[in-house]
Amino acid sequence: MTSPSSWQPSSSIETLRQRAQITSKIRQFFAQREVWEVETPALSHHGVTDVHLSAFKTDFLHPQAVEYCPLFLQTSPEFAMKRLLVAGSGSIFQLSKAFRNEEAGSYHNPEFSMLEWYRTDFDHWQLIDEVDALLQYTLATEPLSVLTYQNAFIQYCGFDPLEATIETVCKRACELGFELIANDEQDIDVLLQLLCCECIEPNIGREAPVALVGFPASQAALARLEPSDPRIARRFEVYFRGIELANGYHELSDSAELKQRFERDNQTRLSKGKQVMAIDPCFIEAMEAGMPECAGVALGIDRLMMLALNKSSITDVVSFAIDRA
Repeated sequence: MTSPSSWQPSSSIETLRQRAQITSKIRQFFAQREVWEVETPALSHHGVTDVHLSAFKTDFLHPQAVEYCPLFLQTSPEFAMKRLLVAGSGSIFQLSKAFRNEEAGSYHNPEFSMLEWYRTDFDHWQLIDEVDALLQYTLATEPLSVLTYQNAFIQYCGFDPLEATIETVCKRACELGFELIANDEQDIDVLLQLLCCECIEPNIGREAPVALVGFPASQAALARLEPSDPRIARRFEVYFRGIELANGYHELSDSAELKQRFERDNQTRLSKGKQVMAIDPCFIEAMEAGMPECAGVALGIDRLMMLALNKSSITDVVSFAIDRA
């Protein structure tokens, strides 16, 4: 039975007004830099192979079709935006809804708002500077600092993640109180992500935003590897006050390498008992046509709003959270 007040918004009307003002500032930020806004579909014929993402699936019955056509709600506008880059869009941004079949909590809602942008002729360092500028513009933050993934683990976990074996990481995870997970886990990246989440994230970016850079090559996702040190990827994440805000890359455009990564994702999915996802042929064809040199980043708008408006839960900054949707 629903409560008598379940029809009401999750957030106050005043908070939603303030959210609208911040959204307007974000658009002003990109207008000043001549980065134009685009819209891409929320529904796609293909999901993503990323092992850590679960897409919502639905069925579309076309009037001229005999059978239902499966469609996926997009976990990110990334693939469609990159197709626009290949088509010659130049630098673009998008404020859109994204959907992930994950838990709901203080920092998560299955439907959420994402800011994603791509800057042609940028590398990840230039994009980090622009993320810093956006946070100063919208949150009045102090200038961002940079911390390497390697040094973060040495400082907060006591080992070098680029040199450690699975045995070393497992032992250290047990010493730090995560033996229930560590004793049954043979994927070193799962353990590294656990330690990063539990031991590093709460300790960085407390006073000013921090960009964590130099992720292991095994966690590159769609980022390029660093030519001077192929152990690491040109990927960064930005944290502020214990919240992960953004994830960005110096974008990989090699279609063959991308396809290999997607195939490895599916092998991992299979080993974990997850559904194997078909690789999006439109995206691969676009990459074969040639994406311009660029860097891109996705930033969680709802989390930004939480920080801007001093709220402790995503529920407090969205009109209707999932339990009232």
